[in-house]
Amino acid sequence: MFEFLTYTLEYGFDKDNFFLAIANIGLGIFLTHLYRLMIQRWNWVRLPFFQLVPRVLMSVLLLSIIMTAVNLPLDMMIVPQSLVDQPLLVLGYLLSWGKSMLAWILSYTVYHYVERNRDAEIEKILLQTSIRETEAKVLRSQLNPHFVFNALNSIRALVLENPAKAQHSITQLSNILRNSLLADRRKTVELREEIKTVEDYLALEKVRYEDRLNCRIEIDPKTTYLQVPPMMLQTLVENAIKHGVQKAVGGGFVELTTWLEDEFLHIRIRNTGVLGNTEASGGFGLKNTVQRLELLYGPEASFRIHQESGEVVCADIMMPLQSDGVFKRSEELKKV
Repeated sequence: MFEFLTYTLEYGFDKDNFFLAIANIGLGIFLTHLYRLMIQRWNWVRLPFFQLVPRVLMSVLLLSIIMTAVNLPLDMMIVPQSLVDQPLLVLGYLLSWGKSMLAWILSYTVYHYVERNRDAEIEKILLQTSIRETEAKVLRSQLNPHFVFNALNSIRALVLENPAKAQHSITQLSNILRNSLLADRRKTVELREEIKTVEDYLALEKVRYEDRLNCRIEIDPKTTYLQVPPMMLQTLVENAIKHGVQKAVGGGFVELTTWLEDEFLHIRIRNTGVLGNTEASGGFGLKNTVQRLELLYGPEASFRIHQESGEVVCADIMMPLQSDGVFKRSEELKKV
């Protein structure tokens, strides 16, 4: 159409050229449609860039040759006077049609190539998100089976000795198991709910260790309704007892403290113990905590464990507040 308009403006309207232009438009649509079907069937847009380029150039050359083979004989019959003094006639036709074909094929192919790459990136992001969510669910739902085994043994010993306490312990264990099963459905829970799980856990461990285990929990009222990863504190407290209190000859203590500072939630767990090799002594609990904080908050959260004194290990967690709404709710609670 462009070539026809240019010719008409320069030489005036010609009926034969008009029908030739219509025929060229139809042929061009037909050939480029075949090209479209070809790249869709062979998935050229999925090819690497350096494999796609020669295929595109060969397609342009092939389509230009076809258009030249059709138009050159017709032009020699219709307007022979215009072709008499033109050197390199075939090359000129190839370049002329190649220009038009290259413009169309390049724009079409680049558009779909970019679209395909964008869709691939979106699919990749969705897949990574799905994998991270699956990892997070697995980490949230894991509960140390040794704890369940030891708790059941402790309850069994209480059944005849103190039935009422045994019944209460069964209720506490069922609460922990229920929260563990629900953990994979929720990314975060309110701190008060997590503290209740920790209290149930410590109560069960108290049955086992009796006076060898001392527990202290100090919760800042401003942090009560803040969001934390489910079962994370229980896992750390369990780690503190297993690798600290249990190994101490005379028993020991576990202390959990929370406070709010600079719109970050701080949680500190102190316990009797010697840190030693972090990988060996920390076990599942520390790796679980680091992975979950990274999945949920990225670099904004931090976890640090260190030897505070000769027989005291301290673990510090810092997490950003989940939302302004949570922060405002905590402030309202503080005012009340």
